Amino acid sequence: MSNESTLSRADLDARIAILRDNIRQLTEQAAAFSGAADEDLNADRLNEQQAELEKLVRQRDAMKP
Repeated sequence: MSNESTLSRADLDARIAILRDNIRQLTEQAAAFSGAADEDLNADRLNEQQAELEKLVRQRDAMKP
């Protein structure tokens, strides 16, 4: 994702909410998946979403109120 440094606090909050919802949905899908390939793909997607979430939260927390 580009231009993270130019996002407003409201934009960051919105993207954080979207990522949290994505993670929730992926977690629900993981419970329904069967098979190693599906589990690996879902784990990769969860890891990517979690890393992006952590990056945006750090960026938001570094902003002055």
